[in-house]
Amino acid sequence: MIILGIDPGFGRVGWGVVEKINGNWTHVAHGCIETFQDKTFLERLEQVSEQLRQVIEKYKPDHSAVEELFFSKNAKTVIDVAQARGVIMLTINQQGIPIMELTPLQVKQAIVGYGRAEKTQVQKMLKILLQLEKIPKQDDAADALAVAMACASQINFQKKVNG
Repeated sequence: MIILGIDPGFGRVGWGVVEKINGNWTHVAHGCIETFQDKTFLERLEQVSEQLRQVIEKYKPDHSAVEELFFSKNAKTVIDVAQARGVIMLTINQQGIPIMELTPLQVKQAIVGYGRAEKTQVQKMLKILLQLEKIPKQDDAADALAVAMACASQINFQKKVNG
């Protein structure tokens, strides 16, 4: 099973891919889709969709998870990111991949066991869980890996509950 995790944005979209091998979740790849500031907003959304489609084609995930937005003081930023998140979810859905939506609290709870954990705590736990040599440099990519692992945790839980 392969899971794609997404940390949504429009200037930078984090993505992370994990795979279950021999009963253990392992790191496959991670990165960021970065849009060009000299492009229009619509062109940037198109760039997000196209590059995300390329990631999907390369890694062929069975499941995906997209982090929900949390309230920000900057309404313009929230609206822009919400629109990008919609494009991200549409792009994934068009590829026929199930999407799980997780709040930041749910992601932290799944990775660290505490919903109010600091970002550094989540990153250190990810390094352990995925046996990474080092924490990903870009926070967005690390966040996306955490979203993927939280999705994996939810899937594992659902399988146990449903037998």
